[in-house]
Amino acid sequence: MIEQSPYDKLGVAEDATFDEIQEARTRLVQQCSNDQQLLEAVEAAYDAILMERLRLRQEGKIKVPEGIRFAETANQAPPKEISSPAPQAPAWLQGIQDKPSLREILMPGVLYLGLSCIGVFYAAAGAQLLQFLLIVGVCSSLYFLYRKEQKFGRAVLLTAAGLIIGLIGGGLIGSLLQPQIATIMTVEQFSTALTFVLLWICSSFLR
Repeated sequence: MIEQSPYDKLGVAEDATFDEIQEARTRLVQQCSNDQQLLEAVEAAYDAILMERLRLRQEGKIKVPEGIRFAETANQAPPKEISSPAPQAPAWLQGIQDKPSLREILMPGVLYLGLSCIGVFYAAAGAQLLQFLLIVGVCSSLYFLYRKEQKFGRAVLLTAAGLIIGLIGGGLIGSLLQPQIATIMTVEQFSTALTFVLLWICSSFLR
């Protein structure tokens, strides 16, 4: 029994075009989709024809259209560069981080800038005025934080953290810088201004 050539198995002539070969392969694959043995025979015949065409192409005997698929020379995707993962913030910080809009940054920013200017540049700014400004700043922080996710407890916690860190840290830093800032502001005014900066950060970038 004479073994069929790959062209006979696909039912195409030896001078068939690549389009005709691919159409024959597609048709036969659809016809024998339930017969694994026949399917493998069709694929083997198709690959054999392509390999022969590749050999003829390399010998300069035929011209193969660009983009044709060969069994052993299929275009391989270039290896993807493995980029090192960007450092991520701790899970607890990711849980309270916010991605504010420009409006959510500017509104608290303008408010706290105004409060800071009053506290620093108002000539009669005494302890009572600074306390009043802090009360306004704390209430504003609670408002901005609460309206994001309607979680009052978290709003109180973040505001309290900003207030405590600002007052304590501002007091310590202000005492160290007292000789330099004495002509501009008092330690209390510096501490209040720093607290407003922290409250602005809490209000805008946390939730």
